[in-house]
Amino acid sequence: MDVPRVAGDDAEDMALISRWRAGDESAATALVGRHATALGRYAASLGARGEVEEVVQDTFVRAFGALHDFRAESSLRTWLFTILRRRWLDRQRSSRRGRAEELHESHAVTEYSALDGMVAVETELRLRSAMGRLTKMQNEVFMLRVTEGLSYREIADVAGTTEGAARVHYHNAMRAIKEYLDD
Repeated sequence: MDVPRVAGDDAEDMALISRWRAGDESAATALVGRHATALGRYAASLGARGEVEEVVQDTFVRAFGALHDFRAESSLRTWLFTILRRRWLDRQRSSRRGRAEELHESHAVTEYSALDGMVAVETELRLRSAMGRLTKMQNEVFMLRVTEGLSYREIADVAGTTEGAARVHYHNAMRAIKEYLDD
């Protein structure tokens, strides 16, 4: 289960890393438990919908293989997001670009059980439609800020941009979404 980020998270992650480096395998399990859900959400926001579990697993394999090099210049979570993003981009480059995502039967909504369900679906569809109009960078920054609660500095580290650019992309994304939803 993913644990919400609080001030002591970095210290707890560092303690778990130290335990893992000392040979405590349960520390690796704890690190995965702390970060897997957030990584899964991020992978899904990048478009890995059918491959989320595989991309997250690949991220942890890569991270544990390089954990001895982790210098804590950023939080562990930011480092993991960066690894996931790079792994996903590598996967995208190796596959053919431009293929449309296949529609699966599970994407179809077949019935509504209550008015609340209809409103929720309509709201989600409008938000997704608004987000579909964003640039890739705006969408990524928006998801990291809103869904994961990352700071602009952390977003800049993950997305390979500057803190100022992350702020601009987020502001532009919010403006574009608001304009679309107000129409």
